[in-house]
Amino acid sequence: MNVCVNYENKKWKKYKIDFTSIATLAAGSKYKNSEVSITLINDKKIHKLNKQYRNIDRPTNVLSFELGDDVLLGDIFISLDTVKREAKEVGISVEEHTAHMVVHGVLHLLGFDHLTDAQAKIMESKEIKIMKLLGYKNPYKEEIKTNRCTLKECSCKCPVFINKIINLLNKPMFRNIILVVLGMLCSLGFAPFYLWWLFAVCFGLAYYLIIILSKPNKSFIKYLLQALPFTSAYSISMFWWVLHSIYVVPELTAQFAVWTIPGILGIGVVCGVFFAVPFAVTNYFFREHRYQRTMIFSCLCSIGLWLREWFCTGFPWNPVSNITINFPVIANSMSFWGSLGLSFVVVGCIVGCVEIFYKKTNVVNFILFVCLLVMGCVFGEHNIRKTENLFHDDFPIIRIVQPAKSAVYKLDDVNSINNKIKTLLDLATKDSSLKPDIIVYPETTYPYVVTQDNFPLARVLNTNVISGGNYYSDGRLYNTMIVADKFGKIDNIYNKSHLVPFGEYRPLGNLIPTPGQLSAGNGPETIHLKTNHGDFSFAPAICYEIIFSDSLVPNNVTPNAIINITNDTWFGTTPGTFQHLDMVRRYAIESGLPIVRANYSGISAFITPDGRITSLLPIGQAGSLDGFVYGAHDTIYRRIGRDMWMIIILMFSIIASISIYVFQKKD
Repeated sequence: MNVCVNYENKKWKKYKIDFTSIATLAAGSKYKNSEVSITLINDKKIHKLNKQYRNIDRPTNVLSFELGDDVLLGDIFISLDTVKREAKEVGISVEEHTAHMVVHGVLHLLGFDHLTDAQAKIMESKEIKIMKLLGYKNPYKEEIKTNRCTLKECSCKCPVFINKIINLLNKPMFRNIILVVLGMLCSLGFAPFYLWWLFAVCFGLAYYLIIILSKPNKSFIKYLLQALPFTSAYSISMFWWVLHSIYVVPELTAQFAVWTIPGILGIGVVCGVFFAVPFAVTNYFFREHRYQRTMIFSCLCSIGLWLREWFCTGFPWNPVSNITINFPVIANSMSFWGSLGLSFVVVGCIVGCVEIFYKKTNVVNFILFVCLLVMGCVFGEHNIRKTENLFHDDFPIIRIVQPAKSAVYKLDDVNSINNKIKTLLDLATKDSSLKPDIIVYPETTYPYVVTQDNFPLARVLNTNVISGGNYYSDGRLYNTMIVADKFGKIDNIYNKSHLVPFGEYRPLGNLIPTPGQLSAGNGPETIHLKTNHGDFSFAPAICYEIIFSDSLVPNNVTPNAIINITNDTWFGTTPGTFQHLDMVRRYAIESGLPIVRANYSGISAFITPDGRITSLLPIGQAGSLDGFVYGAHDTIYRRIGRDMWMIIILMFSIIASISIYVFQKKD
């Protein structure tokens, strides 16, 4: 075989390597009259070629360019810098590793490849045989086959101990254990722990392991399964408290305890797959587009959050934006772009930082997301100032009553209805020095089923009363907010429209038993009350209706407040109770409306339109809480709407990704 060797990097000449013999043996007798060109270069030159022809912005060890001709087989380029580094890491000579690169390159020219596992097995077996004939050992037994990106070839200047860690991560069991731990730790970024920095570190490490360190050319399903240990552990750690409700009432425990393990597994599988999709899509379609994948991955995460409001009955719990809830200026940027936008920016900052760690040239995306974060903070500061500027001293006094009784007490007939009514009256009148304009009782507080327009509790209290209860009409039972005036006349009945699956209705028919079978109401409305301080308008919300953006306030309406009645007795002191409060704070910021939150077991609170809690009753403390609301205003987010913001984020991501691609190509 005719082998033309071009020493572009003169440092190669110190190594005595018979390129002709190696290439001839690798090609075999069939190609003894063929011709191969071998060009010996450095990292700078091979980096340029790798970027130009493979769109991979890093140096590598060997590149082959096949001509598709049996005589002129093609060109092979080998970088001395990378070969020396790799040889040193595994303790072999430069000559031996170069021989392997020549064999590898020639086989590529002959049509062999390693795009799939099957192809790689065939090609590697031939390399092993040829290297043995040359007197060298099996390169795939000793060589560190990592690239920090493809896990196939090493091209990063990392210390040996880093390479050893990377090698451990090649082992599926070890890798999956690490991902499970990271997923569990990520859940600590939310209430009641608020370890936002831990979320950022663990999420970034998971991105690094799942995307940057993943092998190329896998199927979509394999990429999905690769992310599942992280996303399933994250889902179970985040949502396990939902199943706490099974153990609150003995009768329910006896009937539903058998569903605990299937429930946990269901959360891990369904939610895990849902959260794994952004990782899988990024890996399958965009893993080689590393200048764009930060933008693409962040956009996919926002799409996932948006879809969570639609998927089945919807459960957009704990968007990534909620890790910023105790940073008012950042959190208030949700008045501009909502939790969709802030989650997009936070994820972009985290993974953008990871991309810079991997490759310092991947800085454009990170800078862009930091600029978005700063812009959001400007709008956040504006929302805080606007809230304070709308303060005035003429408000209706609102009294929240928190019974803080157990679910067993509520359901137990031994505790007579009259005793329950007396308890509600005592809690509402404990402080007789101040007469409230409105008294608010939590969800399902009133022990009678309402069938008429008469509400005696309000007449006894001689003021406007808002209470949770059940309403029966036309053969249907509803979870209801009752609004009555001081004469005991029911002015409004609001029926919950977004019901809880398995708790309030049967989404799967009789396949899985359900404690209740309620009917849904008609959706958002505004209710007006006459008080001594004038007309007071509010948007009603029952329980977790408040976690859905755009779900409560009718279009082109700005009421004085949102009144949210709820019952977290089922979740006790688990993280779910605290996270529910943060979801309410998020809604206050997005809508620009103060929120009166009456929770049966706690936490009850008054919340301003900038997400601040002005006063609260903690979990388990029976009593009442007086306060007022102020600062209601329109926000850019409420004006544009959730769905239009999703379109804006999607279009921005597409335009930014194309622009970055064009910029990098020109560069």
